[in-house]
Parts: sequence; C-alpha cells; structure tokens
Amino acid sequence: MKTVQKTDLKNLDQQGLVLFAESLGQSAFRGKQIMAWLYRPGITDFSEMTDLAKPFREILAEHACISNFGAPIIQASEDGAVKFAFRLQDGLFVESVLIPEEDRNTLCISSQVGCAMACTFCQTGTMGLTRNLTAAEIVNQVCGVRDYLLGQPADRRAGPGTVTNIVFMGMGEPLNNFENLLTSLAILTDQKGLDMTSRRVTVSTCGIIPKMHELGKKSNVNLAISLHAVDNETRNKLMPINRRYPIEQLIQACRDYPMQKRKRIMIEYLMLAGVNDSDDQARKLATLLRGVRCKINLLPFNSCEGIPYQPSSRQRILAFQEILMAAHYSVFIRNSRGNDISAACGQLAGQLTGAEYGR
Repeated sequence: MKTVQKTDLKNLDQQGLVLFAESLGQSAFRGKQIMAWLYRPGITDFSEMTDLAKPFREILAEHACISNFGAPIIQASEDGAVKFAFRLQDGLFVESVLIPEEDRNTLCISSQVGCAMACTFCQTGTMGLTRNLTAAEIVNQVCGVRDYLLGQPADRRAGPGTVTNIVFMGMGEPLNNFENLLTSLAILTDQKGLDMTSRRVTVSTCGIIPKMHELGKKSNVNLAISLHAVDNETRNKLMPINRRYPIEQLIQACRDYPMQKRKRIMIEYLMLAGVNDSDDQARKLATLLRGVRCKINLLPFNSCEGIPYQPSSRQRILAFQEILMAAHYSVFIRNSRGNDISAACGQLAGQLTGAEYGR
C-alpha cells in the first residue's frame, strides 16, 4: 500500500491553508478555520478542532499533520536569559534564546542550522551551513517557548506570560532562507496565527542586498543590518559577504529601503577592541550613515573560544557612543545577556548532542 506523504500544516500561511483546503474539495473558509486552530496552545490533533465537521477532520488526519517540537533542552543564565535547544526530526539541534524583561519577553530565533556567512567574530559562523529551517521549524521555536512560559508560575517569571517580541538574530542568515522566512513572518503576524504586531518583529541581515528590497516590499517587519565596520578593508576581514556586497552598496540599499515613515533601520555595530572602535571610526560611521533613517545599536563583544577578538572597554564604547550622539543619532548600547550559558549574541553554535546535554 502506498504511503501518503502528509503535509505539515505549519509550513503553510493562511493563503496556503486555503489552497490546501480547496485541494481537498473544501471551501476557502475551511482553510481559515484551520489557521484559527493551529496556533492555539495545546492543539496537537485534528480531533480537537471541534468546529470542523468530523468527516473533514478525518480527511485532514489522512492527508496532513501538525508538527510540534518535543520538550526542549533548557539552560538558564544567572542574568535571567534562557537558552532552548530544540531537536529537529533529523536529529539536528537549533537554538533559541529568551531574554525576559519586566515589560517584555524578547525571543531570539534561528532561521538555519548553522550559517554560511563565516563572519569571523561569530561562533555560529564556524559551523558552516547544514540546512535551512522550514517555516514550521521557525514558528515552532516560538510555539515551544510560548508553551514553556505558559507552564511557568507567575511568581517565577521574570517577564510577561508570553512572547512579546521576536528577533531573527539566532543561527543563520534569514534572507538566505527567504521563502520560509516570508511564510513564517506571515504566520507570526496573522491574527489567526501567532498574532504578533509587525513592529515587534525584527529581521537581521548581514546585507543580502537583492533580498533586502524584496523583504521591504513583502513584509512590514523591522530591519536590522549587521554592519560592524566603516570601511571595506575592515569589513572584508570581519564579514566575507562584504566582498560581494561592499559597504557603499549596502548603505545605498538602506537609503532605498521601502518602509513606513516612522520606521528606522537598526544598524548593529559590534565593538571590537583595536579593530573598529576608535574615535576616528565613530566619526566615519556618522558620515557613512547620513541619509539613512536609522538608529544605532552598539554591541559589546561576547568572547568565544577560538574567536580571535577582544571586547572594547566600557569607556571606549561610551566614547564611541558620545561621538555618534553628538552627530544627532539615536545610539543604544545593548545589554548583553546569557554569556555564561553561551547564549549571547554570536555564541550560538548548536553543536551539542543529546548526550552532551545530559541525555
């Protein structure tokens, strides 16, 4: 007997679910009904979708499935950050990091297993790229952490009871997994999906210029650019992608990026001692970004084994910030979290196996 290849419905946005329902001889409305059920906490089986006719639920069970991650492997930082390692169906791991604050829970999620960008300051870059994540694997990170938060007693939570903000700043380059990124963004921001407002979702890229403009046309989420240098010589050493898309082209793409008037691009700048943190480089950054509607995020470097850089001192970061602020930029210094559990920016490696996590 031929085995039917079941469709994972979490790989489909609302339009995809409508088309899937119609392929089964159902009305478009049935696809919208499915969407309204898929992302409710605790829904794992079609039999629980009680407003769908029983014969249709049986057809769905024959042709489709609802994926969920198993229990994650969790590491908690002394500063409150929580790292989740989710095992994928093929046995690989992908990591996500929850950063709780009193009024928000920011979840840093991954778009790929590993990364092909080979940025020399990033632990993930040492892995190389294994594969893209599916849309379902992207959104299931959010579902898994949401379920974790729902299971936590209120007096033990450091932040709200749900995920409030999403940043695509985990493992991988999101724009190199573009179609699955778009599908996951549609699910995240759909009222019948995970119902997040687009202003609370940020996609970070190292500068895949052709896809940047397309993202701005097709989605209204926030954009962050990993810049980290003010000249091509330095950026070539830090980020090999710069040889393909040099700084001048990247900054012009930022100037041309389609976004609403009130929005600004987040320029991310990693502070590396003696590499990119001088007063002169701060002044050059101020000049470089003229005409870009942006704010600047200065990132303290998180040391990683085998990565040949040192963090800038606090005094150096503050001096760098002061120069940029004098040039009338909004400049923030990121408060690094999760360093003690290798969950901070640039430290996700996903190389641990179940045995190494104590399983």
